[in-house]
Amino acid sequence: MISRILLVLATLGLLHAQTDWNKPFPPHKVIGNIYYAGTEALASFLITTPEGHIFVNSDFESTVPQLKSNVEKLGFKFTDIKILLGSHAHGDHMEGDALFKEMSGAQVMAMEQDVPALKTMLPGKKPHPIDRVLKDGDEVKLGGTTLTAHLTPGHTKGCTTWTTQVQEDGKTYNVVILCSVGVNPGTVLVNNKDYPQIAEDYMRSFQIAKSLPCDVFLGAHGAFYGLAEKYPKLGKGPNPFIDPAGYKSYLDMMEKTFYAKLEDQKKGGRP
Repeated sequence: MISRILLVLATLGLLHAQTDWNKPFPPHKVIGNIYYAGTEALASFLITTPEGHIFVNSDFESTVPQLKSNVEKLGFKFTDIKILLGSHAHGDHMEGDALFKEMSGAQVMAMEQDVPALKTMLPGKKPHPIDRVLKDGDEVKLGGTTLTAHLTPGHTKGCTTWTTQVQEDGKTYNVVILCSVGVNPGTVLVNNKDYPQIAEDYMRSFQIAKSLPCDVFLGAHGAFYGLAEKYPKLGKGPNPFIDPAGYKSYLDMMEKTFYAKLEDQKKGGRP
């Protein structure tokens, strides 16, 4: 129960002030051709193919050298990464895009609704690279692997949940890399002048996320899917990342939290 409460707090951003964003975490194979290459707090994924690789989430610019090191520890070349994707236009997930592209040569792709926010993300005054603007339902293909971009807005206007399929031990698994459906402290859900439809977007995103077939639950932060608890179980039985029940439970929990916050703000409560 305590770990579950901590998970919720981390998800909602209440522990952010105490977070060491770049604290190392062991890079590891998740399932099939998907590998974890992020930090303890920031989830980044390497998806390998015979024609080069896809990477999800460059994180902070200061994180990029560590991501490169993690990719190499996994036995792959950073310069073999051909495509860089992201979950949403917050600095802890996509600030590093320019440096990542500079170091790897990867093409950067982003959901169209997040492009305006990304263009203001200029670490070291470097322009934010965007080589392909994505729309809801677009597919990103490389070397026999296909990732589908699902617009799940609310957390940001272009929040993108990624789905793909992997094969392992003769079985096919549906993988979901959830963007974020959490409501950060200070988020205005009622009469938001900058984002009038934010509450409606959250509602729609919960419905979309719940409709996605999911065997393997991953997300933009390891805390979303219990990375710290699941990683030690790797190789000691069934793959712990195959967790459809955990995906449903997480969405149910976050949806209840959202509606509680929404009702509180409707009654005059502060964000």
